[in-house]
Amino acid sequence: MTPPAAGAALSNEAAAMLADTTDSGAGRRWRRRYLLAALGGAVVLIWLVAAVLAPWITPYAPDTVNVAGRLAAPSTAHWFGTDELGRDVLTRIVYGARTSLTVGFTVVLIGGAAGTLVGAVAAYARGWAEEILMRATDLMFCFPPIILAMAIAAALGIGTRNTVIAMLIVWWPKFARLARSLVLGQRSLEYVAAARTIGFSPVHILFRQIMPNALGPLVVLVTLDLGNAILVFAGLSFLGLGVVPPTPEWGSMVSEGRELVSQWWVATFPGLAILTVVIGFNFVGDGLRDWLDPHARRR
Repeated sequence: MTPPAAGAALSNEAAAMLADTTDSGAGRRWRRRYLLAALGGAVVLIWLVAAVLAPWITPYAPDTVNVAGRLAAPSTAHWFGTDELGRDVLTRIVYGARTSLTVGFTVVLIGGAAGTLVGAVAAYARGWAEEILMRATDLMFCFPPIILAMAIAAALGIGTRNTVIAMLIVWWPKFARLARSLVLGQRSLEYVAAARTIGFSPVHILFRQIMPNALGPLVVLVTLDLGNAILVFAGLSFLGLGVVPPTPEWGSMVSEGRELVSQWWVATFPGLAILTVVIGFNFVGDGLRDWLDPHARRR
């Protein structure tokens, strides 16, 4: 009876080693695929919390002028120093997160919804409707988005609302193109033919059957585009086409400090804020893309 018992013990030990190896391999795969996404999500979450709690976590008001303390270097009183009007740079960065994040989410969500609607309707309707909608989309692609946004913002005038309108005008075409390709791929599948046979209306089939199955790539594009929208808005504000002073905004803060070489903190810290948010959203978007791709999950 001894050999079977030894064999059973050996079998249990081998099974435990195999389980440990499997768990460690799964952990390595998870870290390789999603660690950067988790770090990016943490960075974005920190900025969101800071923007919401800005009045409670900053010791100064964002527009308080203190000429006597202008261009003070980083210290315990002002962790990120002060700007040329004596305003606390850290406070203005935290309040600037409210402006930048709000504009980024507004432009991407509204522009993405409008573009998705245009592309989905064009792909499902076909015929003259598709020609009109997609030729309008192609027309928007003839102009570099940032140049067109600058021209529209300059024509409308300085202000956050006008800048958002300018960005929305140039933001929807990429979503229209992606939505059209996704709907074209879905409309020829069997479940769509079955829905037509049952008697569902075209509107029901498009929005209740096809679109839920095509949302994955659109969600990834939205996540990746959030950082891009914040970067474009910062660029427009840097050129003087964004917020109206003294509203705190990262791009305008970088512009204010671009000539202050010795007072490097005035432009450096807002620039780092832009960098961290853009990288954070890009990492989250890459992680979502890997998670939603079944081929990537099997690797």
